Amino acid sequence: MGIEAATVIDRTSEADRHGRQAAKIRARGACPALSAPMPTGDGLLVRLRPAGGALTLSQFASLAGAAAAHGNGILEITARGNLQIRGLRAETVGPLAADIHAAGIAVPDGPAIETSPLHGIDPEEVSDPAAMELALRNSLPELLASPRLAPKLSIVVDGGGAFHLSALSADIRLVAVSHSDWLLAIDGDGATATPVATGPAEAAISAAGEILSLLAALGQGRRARHIDPALLRARFPAMDQLRAIPSRAANMPLSGRHRLADGKTVLGVRPEFGQMRAPDLTALLDLAEAHGATAIRLAPGRGFFLIGLPADTVPAMQIAAAEHGFGAQAGQRSEHIAACAGAGACGSAFYETRTLARRILAAAPTLFDGSLTLHLTGCAKGCAHARPALTLTGTAEGYNLILNGLAADQPDERIAGGRIDFAIERLARSIEDNRSAGESAAACLTRLGATGILEALRQE
Repeated sequence: MGIEAATVIDRTSEADRHGRQAAKIRARGACPALSAPMPTGDGLLVRLRPAGGALTLSQFASLAGAAAAHGNGILEITARGNLQIRGLRAETVGPLAADIHAAGIAVPDGPAIETSPLHGIDPEEVSDPAAMELALRNSLPELLASPRLAPKLSIVVDGGGAFHLSALSADIRLVAVSHSDWLLAIDGDGATATPVATGPAEAAISAAGEILSLLAALGQGRRARHIDPALLRARFPAMDQLRAIPSRAANMPLSGRHRLADGKTVLGVRPEFGQMRAPDLTALLDLAEAHGATAIRLAPGRGFFLIGLPADTVPAMQIAAAEHGFGAQAGQRSEHIAACAGAGACGSAFYETRTLARRILAAAPTLFDGSLTLHLTGCAKGCAHARPALTLTGTAEGYNLILNGLAADQPDERIAGGRIDFAIERLARSIEDNRSAGESAAACLTRLGATGILEALRQE
């Protein structure tokens, strides 16, 4: 579909098109695990997190092959570093699961437990989060499998190091404070979560079990923010004496070459806009193996690390990555665009998000100073980004522009399809003309406010 054309989408139910009776299909807003895929505009979607977020190159290549054989060949890496496979049908979910098992990829049941991506590799790591994840699953199997827990319950195990998880929000956070001790906190990121308990691994796991029990008792998909503070203090009377761990230095960026403290090199790679096609991924992995890479680590920020590359092969690998639609250099502007699958890949989308993204990158570089996220979503579901952003939502008439909000929010401006390039150029020019010295694009947009921005957009 052309970018300017409106699309009439088939409103036939996903149940009819994808055979709801043949598979257990979970409603939108739940977590689309292998056992419960989610209907989307391009078929069924499954999300999976391999144990420890770790894969061999051959395992990742097997996933790419399975995505092509059983879905539409599109794989995504989410903002939290989990994998998504798109375009499945009810009858292909089972064969996909069988291929994943045959590749030796362990996908634990229950909620995803997100761990520091460089665990076991980073010499600056405080303690091993992979060992803590395994201990949690072995110690609390029934609680983690409880159907009364919220489908999107989030658990983070942060071992520290160069790529820690302080910026990642979670219902339950376990943060290494020393080689043997862990802090358990709930409902927030490294700066905002409420400390609840601290102690050796066994004590921290026991405290995590208490939180899971409270959440299961609440039921109805409740999250950590719903726990009564009085009840929490009754269970953890010493919590008011605890203090959060001081904020760590900012993470190293994902994309690009990184030299760890022991001299080893890792290469951070991001698929363009977090999405990759199976042939491109397979070609990249073949080249990575030829250059000496040995493993993959999925990472928050819609990307992954290539492990084991000799330092002298990294420049060639960075060039090869770009040729296959991956960014492997630091500071790429595309990192600040969150784009859904878009028209051509999703039947619900009204425009080709990736095509528009490339046009905006060329026409409005002023927007991409790292201070804001541009969310391009083909429809009001807003699959690619669940937080407020500068958002363009596709509609049958064109686009809805939301200056700081979600895809389904009331638009600040409605833009006809043929005027989108003009509108984006006007927006960028307004920032260029009005930005003070040292002021970021986001700060300038905030200062101008909706009135000033919309006046600029409506000028002829």
